[in-house]
This record gives sequence, C-alpha cells and structure tokens, in this order.
Amino acid sequence: MATATFRFDDALDPFLPRGRRGHMFAVPCARAATVKHMIEALGVPHTEVGEALVNGVAAPLDRLLEDGDDVQVLPHRPVALAPAEARFVADAHLGGLARLLRMAGFDTLYDNDIDDADVERIAGQQGRIALTRDRELLKRRGVLRGCYVRAIKPELQLRELSARYGLKAAMRPFSLCLGCNAPLQRRAKADVLDRLPPSVRAGHDEFLGCAQCGGVFWRGSHWRRMRALLDDMN
Repeated sequence: MATATFRFDDALDPFLPRGRRGHMFAVPCARAATVKHMIEALGVPHTEVGEALVNGVAAPLDRLLEDGDDVQVLPHRPVALAPAEARFVADAHLGGLARLLRMAGFDTLYDNDIDDADVERIAGQQGRIALTRDRELLKRRGVLRGCYVRAIKPELQLRELSARYGLKAAMRPFSLCLGCNAPLQRRAKADVLDRLPPSVRAGHDEFLGCAQCGGVFWRGSHWRRMRALLDDMN
C-alpha cells in the first residue's frame, strides 16, 4: 500500500478535520487510488479543487498515486464565465439563491422537490454548474462542475457566486421569470390588467410577463431593492 503526503491550501481547510488543517500529513492510499479519489476521501469535493501538484508538478486528478508522492491541493481561483457557461442547477435547499440568479438573468434550474440524483443527472447532461451546500453531492461522478456554497443567506450566496465566477459583466437583470426560469417579455397593461392588484393598476404602466407560468412583474419596491443589490455586486 502506497503512502502519500498531502497539503491543502488554507481556503480548503473547512472541508478537512481540524487535526489536518494548516499542515502536511501522510495518509495510506488504497491500491490504484487516484489523486481525485484521495482528495475526496479526505473530505474535499473535486469541484472545489483548482489544481493539484504532485511532487511539484501540475497533475490531472485521475493520476494514480505512488508511494512517497507529495500532493499539494489548491483551490479554484476566481474566473469570469462567458454568459453561455453561466448556467446552474440548484439543489432543493437553495431556492432563494435560485430566484436571485434568475433575477440577475442566469439560467438556473430549481425545484423544491429536486433530489441529489436529479441534480447530478441535470448537471451532467446539460453541462450546468451544480450549486449545493452538500459536499457529498459534489463528489458524485456525474457532477463535473459545481460549487459548494458557503454563505447561508441568499444575498450573500449571490455575492459569493459573483466573486467566484465573475458574474457581474454577464448579468441581464429581469430577463428571466423568478418563478419558472422562462424568458420574460414586455406586456401591454391591458393584457395583464386582470392579474394586477388595484394599487399597481393605478401606479404602473410598464410590465413584464411570463408566457410559461403567467407571472407578471413591474417596477415596485421589490424591484428597486433587487436592482440595488445587483448594482452593488462585485
């Protein structure tokens, strides 16, 4: 059985037991263990790894480990995703974040009944980035790209994703339905009048509507709060 020495970047420490944080440690490796297998066995999802250096040289995660290997594990660095790449699927616990991503114009699949197998399948088949606070979900074979969301509050979660993926430049605010993710289109007031509260009928003349779920949106106080949040993104 081979033994390899590991050192994880401080940014990955939250995934490790306290006794293994901040220093090198040696661990026995199963026969034919790969870099990816051991990194995940130690607690870090492969989606959170930006690069692995084996004996000081960049190595693919499917590299087989050998006795005496020294492995340094580095986190993802911020990148700017192209708009076509910024497509997400959120697990059942991230409904608030999913709505904010849609509000910012990012194609985000979500359902409060979605399970881990669904997230894995959708992420793999459609090339979406899986979003979750469940590290075991990110270790699934079908999840090629994903993000462990560390913040608890949706607004902070959105800021976290914006910083990691450089989302601000690709934002298209209020272009997608918050409820179902379908594109929004301009609607004449007369076409949506029967779906408006009396106060909105009197005070607003411009509307966006969703042909898929029938939702109607206007520039009220909620719109202004959300606009301010997006304007303040990094």
